[in-house]
Amino acid sequence: MNIFEILGPVMVGPSSSHTAGAVRIGLITRRLLAQRPVRAQIGMYGSFLATGRGHGTDRALVAGLLGMLPDDMRIPDSFDLAIEEGLDFTIGEISLRDAHPNSALIEVEGESRRKLCVQASSLGGGRILVNRLDDIDVNCTCETPTLIVHNMDQPGHVATVTALLSDCAVNIARMSLYRDHRGGRAVMVVETDQSIPADALRQMEHMDGVIKVTYIDVGGAF
Repeated sequence: MNIFEILGPVMVGPSSSHTAGAVRIGLITRRLLAQRPVRAQIGMYGSFLATGRGHGTDRALVAGLLGMLPDDMRIPDSFDLAIEEGLDFTIGEISLRDAHPNSALIEVEGESRRKLCVQASSLGGGRILVNRLDDIDVNCTCETPTLIVHNMDQPGHVATVTALLSDCAVNIARMSLYRDHRGGRAVMVVETDQSIPADALRQMEHMDGVIKVTYIDVGGAF
């Protein structure tokens, strides 16, 4: 256990789960979208829904979408700032199956009309888990460099990606594989000990059968 786990995150707001964690959910959604969001539909579930407004969870989620960190003093004013920055958002109730009680579902659209759906949960102490991306399970924290490859469910993709990482001297810490159905769409989630070079990412993007490559490297904290 480190001192962060004992004391909790540096943050604005009353709750590491309902406020700091919510900011990080919004922020990781923005980083996964990889561009400025212009529209967002935010659904809160469980404890987030029951007590979230009192703890500022709704404002925290919007603050994260605007790119704020948990210690940003502007978090309570995020609704007004969203209007100023052109983020059109709605917040409501969402029903999720077998989800963590501190969960949110964010459907977001970027300025180039790229769309993304993220389901994530706040685990306590400001830590979060991204549970689903575009209706596919991923279950990653994104606390270490994280590679997310969307590809067709065909032989060879895992071997090609892992070989490329090996050639770059990038060690795999954890790896998870998901698919919607056999022969359909698949997702490869690879958490690494080292950052992945930009050239390797570009090679992955041009592989046959690869639909999308998303890479997150927040330096161990955000």
